[in-house]
Amino acid sequence: MCITDAAPPPPPTAAVAEASRRPRVVVALHEGFYGAASGTGFSNRAFLTVLTRLLPPGRLSVITPRVAETAGAHDRRWADEVQQMLRQVEADVITLPEVQAAPDSIHGSVQLCDLAGEAALRIADRASRCLLIGLDTPFLGLAPHTSSTTDLLLVPRSTTALTRPDDVSRVRWERDALRAATVRGGRIGAISSHMWGHLVASYAVPRGSIVSVPNGLIQEETTRPANMPPLPFRARAGFLLAMGRAVPTKGFDDLLEALGILQERGFRTPHLVLAAVTSDEYGRPTPYQEDLAARIRAYGLDATLITRFTPAIRAWLHNPALRTVIVPSREEPFGRIPLEAFAAGAGPVVATTAGGLAQTVIEGETGFTAAPQDARSLASALHRALTVLPRERDRLRSTGVALVRSRHDYEASIGSVIERIAPWALVPTSSTKGRAR
Repeated sequence: MCITDAAPPPPPTAAVAEASRRPRVVVALHEGFYGAASGTGFSNRAFLTVLTRLLPPGRLSVITPRVAETAGAHDRRWADEVQQMLRQVEADVITLPEVQAAPDSIHGSVQLCDLAGEAALRIADRASRCLLIGLDTPFLGLAPHTSSTTDLLLVPRSTTALTRPDDVSRVRWERDALRAATVRGGRIGAISSHMWGHLVASYAVPRGSIVSVPNGLIQEETTRPANMPPLPFRARAGFLLAMGRAVPTKGFDDLLEALGILQERGFRTPHLVLAAVTSDEYGRPTPYQEDLAARIRAYGLDATLITRFTPAIRAWLHNPALRTVIVPSREEPFGRIPLEAFAAGAGPVVATTAGGLAQTVIEGETGFTAAPQDARSLASALHRALTVLPRERDRLRSTGVALVRSRHDYEASIGSVIERIAPWALVPTSSTKGRAR
């Protein structure tokens, strides 16, 4: 038997060689690909959407942990829409194995960063240049996985120092991860001026390493949805709306106390729709949700408590029966809900001055404000909102719409930062020029 060596493969054509070495933008995200459990998921999806418009075809890669279809965080329609959007621009999708540890734990974040970092390095090895973007805190530890041809952008949408300041070990991990990123020349994206100051003061991030990436809305998020879920029956004559994750920092117990104060004063308020939600697979409400339900009963409030998340809840911002949108947060790195309310023409908006909310909800200009964790202050703000004259309400709404258009165009915000830190990512190669998008 005669064994001969296989003939060597023919040399690649110039087009194939160029395609294999084209620049790449790699995005690692934990929430927003298969669904959303919070504003982070909506913001991350919007970020991906903008990149599909800005980048030439075939230049985007997305890394995300797999979420089982049976999981509460999985939304089939959402996932199908995201995947279809990415297919249209020839984006690669790399799904990571499910990590058993919680993504906001140190162990969970380290596992996610190791898996995502290894995948990103493989992509970078085949690219002429690479921009690696880590969206939110689970991916702050990507710096050790960057090569000499990789630029790094980390965009924390919150921090443990804001949400769980007593978790000293986690805060230290985040601080060390951000330091490692900046030492390697990485940039840290600040989603608001509040987060900019927080990153400098609490995490010692050098000012020169921070780039402004103001959160905002994209065009699709400013239009009326085609489908709107039916309102609870008692809300149809008029309702207040508050929504967000079922955690104490959202201040929902402060809101219920404020409504109790108004009730004691004899001031009648519309029905409250309180969507204090979770997407986790709980067979029953969480302890915090049970506490909210007990407070509703104790105060004798006219309210509906919704405990399971669905993106469709946000469609109620467009319902004409909506009287006031309330954001009673005790801490908020940015706060998307006021912008969504402004874009929908809803309002007035009542919000605390916590964190980034103070940038968008301005007393007497775009809404009414209260001190954080102060039920009496919140009750006063609600009273002002519910007694405002129609002409004044229209002025508040118009000012809110103008704010979204002038300062919170998310596509312009992301485009500006990509052009600043990785302009090469936006330049078409000869093989992509003239191709239809």
